[in-house]
Amino acid sequence: MAANPLHLFPSISKPFSFLPTRLFSTSHLDAEVESIFRIINSTPLPKTLHQTLKRTPILLTNDLIDRVLKRVRFSHSNPLIALEFFHYTSNRKGFYHTPFSVDTMLYLLGRSRMFDRVWELVGEVKRKDKGLVSERTVGVVLGRLAKVCSVRMTVEGFWRFKRVVPGFGTSCFNALLRVLCQEKSMGDARNVYHALKKEFRPNLMTFNILLSGWKSSEEAEGFFEEMKELGVEPDLVSYNCLIDVYCKDRELEKVYMVINEIVDKGMSPDVITYTSLIGGLGLVGQPDKARDVLRDMREVGCYPDAAAYNAAIRNFCIGKRLHDAYELMEEMTERGLAPNAVTYNLFFRVFYWSNDLKNAWGLYMRMKDAACLPSTQSCMFLIRLCKKQEKVDMALELWNDMVEKGFGSYVLVSDVLLDLLCDMGRLVEAERCFLQMIDKGQKPSNVSFRRIKVLMELANRHDAIDNLSEKMGIFGLSNEVLQEDDLTVDTSRSHFLSPERPRRTPPWRRRSALSSR
Repeated sequence: MAANPLHLFPSISKPFSFLPTRLFSTSHLDAEVESIFRIINSTPLPKTLHQTLKRTPILLTNDLIDRVLKRVRFSHSNPLIALEFFHYTSNRKGFYHTPFSVDTMLYLLGRSRMFDRVWELVGEVKRKDKGLVSERTVGVVLGRLAKVCSVRMTVEGFWRFKRVVPGFGTSCFNALLRVLCQEKSMGDARNVYHALKKEFRPNLMTFNILLSGWKSSEEAEGFFEEMKELGVEPDLVSYNCLIDVYCKDRELEKVYMVINEIVDKGMSPDVITYTSLIGGLGLVGQPDKARDVLRDMREVGCYPDAAAYNAAIRNFCIGKRLHDAYELMEEMTERGLAPNAVTYNLFFRVFYWSNDLKNAWGLYMRMKDAACLPSTQSCMFLIRLCKKQEKVDMALELWNDMVEKGFGSYVLVSDVLLDLLCDMGRLVEAERCFLQMIDKGQKPSNVSFRRIKVLMELANRHDAIDNLSEKMGIFGLSNEVLQEDDLTVDTSRSHFLSPERPRRTPPWRRRSALSSR
């Protein structure tokens, strides 16, 4: 019988002994960023935004604009209002945005699938200052395209940058390959590489990208050999990629052989090398030996970072040895390393599957004390637990924190939250959350809309129904679309927590899969 997690987490309610710098400090610049962010977040119309910005005494500098757009990105605010802010500042005489602002704005539009506006903005930036469009821009735009489009369309988008990016060449080719490795499959990346390698001269970065995502050691070894045949000398990154593949394949003997080769070539294994080894030892059921690697690293002058500790903690969490995992998290703080959202998610996952909301909520309170913003995965673990146990007040507290501090995905969390509120008959709260989401430019699901609509009809709140229908119309949906029956769509988002559970493939994904073959 598994041990009670309450005993394994004896100090769950205590704050961390090490508290990192607060995310929202009280410095003058941060206060100005927050002020402009709230203007963007609370303004429904572009004309109103212009008038409000003209009245503000805050000087809109490049540094401030960079920070504001970054804040908008992580808060999932309305991208169209953010675009108006971008244009308002861009139209000032003699003002030029930084590459960071341009790339962030393109990311915001791409995340909302507004690709026509993406290309319009790329054209505007090119006309004003061609130097603002870089290979990083190529990666940002293609990354969003690849999320929802086929490989063919992603490659077509890549070629559109040929007329825009100065020195369009291998660095842009590498950006394309990196996107395909991350958003599509290694097979897609391999095929595109072989199709285009005669037009772009592959370099060390090209092969490091192609080596970084393979799960098959044979494929990785093949690219490693091709790399040497072309006269490209492997560096530590190349060897680390090979080590990572061997660790995933549980071929630890080959791992140690590669480490010896690294040393023979006069290089020293770095923290990434050891982190991969820690993960590999966990996969073969040796979490204690993996923890010893943390000590061995320090002895050779290579100090573990948060990722290394997370790898060791993950091993203990998988083995349900929460006490050992918790001790490692405490060791992190003692050594000046702040646990991050990945660290907490390792514990949230255990608490989720053991249906332990008490410990999960206690851990969430510690995150807040440590000023560590939860990730979308953290929010999903918590909101699903709240729904399981019908804890409406906790669910609303999480949602209010998301709205106030700008973390997590409103789209994923709102489906579960609105489902809970409707189940419990909390119509007023459901309507408020629904409208908050729309105000941030995020479209609630049609299923959530219909559930709220049914409750409003029962309460004879026809004016409220008309208001919500009008709000949903902002997203270009007709009344017929809002009324059609798509109850078969899976809105539980449980696949976010359990990837092995089958789910309905959206039509656009099916089209993309077919067109990419």
